Amino acid sequence: QVIKCKAAVMWEANKPFSIEEVEVAPPKAHEVRIKIVATGICRSDDHVITGGMVMPFPIILGHEAAGVVESVGQGVTSIKPGDKVIPLFVPQCGECSSCLSTKGNLCSKNHFGSAAGFMPDGTCRFTCKGKAIHHFLGTSTFTEYTVVHEFAVAKIDSAAPLEKVCLIGCGFSTGYGAAVQTAKVEPGSTCVIFGLGGVGLSVVMGCKAAGASRIIAVDINSNKFAKAKELGATDCVNPTDFKKPIHEVLIEMTGNGVDYSFEVIGRTETMAAALACCQYNYGVSVIVGVPPAAQKITFDPMLLFTGRTWKGSVFGG
Repeated sequence: QVIKCKAAVMWEANKPFSIEEVEVAPPKAHEVRIKIVATGICRSDDHVITGGMVMPFPIILGHEAAGVVESVGQGVTSIKPGDKVIPLFVPQCGECSSCLSTKGNLCSKNHFGSAAGFMPDGTCRFTCKGKAIHHFLGTSTFTEYTVVHEFAVAKIDSAAPLEKVCLIGCGFSTGYGAAVQTAKVEPGSTCVIFGLGGVGLSVVMGCKAAGASRIIAVDINSNKFAKAKELGATDCVNPTDFKKPIHEVLIEMTGNGVDYSFEVIGRTETMAAALACCQYNYGVSVIVGVPPAAQKITFDPMLLFTGRTWKGSVFGG
């Protein structure tokens, strides 16, 4: 039956959330209705709020959460009511080329394209004041209850503390995976991370776990440096302390540039800087931060001609 609950609804961009009573429809075939226990807020949510990521309104945001299965639709066999779960904003259909390959993880059933805002069948499970409310990245966790497809939910250990593991739903996995899975950081290497939010700090942790010998953390907010060092950073750099471009500073610090760089902000200028600070022949730069919609990057193609590798990473790769 329909559940009535509270949700934070965005009626339009650049306006405050509105706490509303919404109706959450029962799960259809191969769908799961989840009671959300804990959710984080991610920069991607903010991109929608400010208009940097184009999504249909009204919408319920949130994609980094953990909860308990309330009910399941017909045909669901992998999970049952009462299971602790994490909704997945990158689904795993198990049938597309990415799912069948060991090289990728961005399932073709992802919610970044034309289907954004809807369940896989093209409809919504939320209504408020007689209006359909759109879904966000197939998850929508700023609500007491949500509905996701069975291929977009992961069962977790029953002892897992939901207020902590909810960060696995995006921030931690996105950052840690970028280091150990996408870049495949090697022991003894030198890494630099641009941006020390939750995702950037997770990259720091991934680089440390992979055995990097030097981990340089870059941010314009020096208040973040203590936490970065606690988690594994060996050096911290504030670009505003220098008159020269940050990539030149980093090349001077390392001699020949870094082995791996990670842009975890979502700014085209720092994406180009992250590439430029890599070792000219074999350096690897990974774009982790979500880029603003419709913006272009200007860079010198010789940076790639000499051998650098430029990669992207979604949900850790």
